[in-house]
Amino acid sequence: MTDLRKVRPREERAVSASGEDPTELVVAFLTELIGLQQTEGFVGRDIRAWTVGDPPTAILASVSGEPLDPDRHTFRTEVKAVTLHGLVYDPAHGRARVIVDI
Repeated sequence: MTDLRKVRPREERAVSASGEDPTELVVAFLTELIGLQQTEGFVGRDIRAWTVGDPPTAILASVSGEPLDPDRHTFRTEVKAVTLHGLVYDPAHGRARVIVDI
């Protein structure tokens, strides 16, 4: 949504999410990140995350970033939502493919 090179990790926010299965967890977590930007105006740069459960059904994360500064953070495309449509999650290889609504 913006150039991460211009986002400074000045503050941290705690983010958590849960889902009935790992795929729903991916959607729930990304939705929380979008909400952080949309409701608090917080732009994340770095994320440290820990999953809970095997298979994971919850995630705890620390997001480093800063409040949105329109003079430095040029918005490209706003992400409005994350969908389950076409989502592929491969935790064994640490990969996911996510389609977002813009």
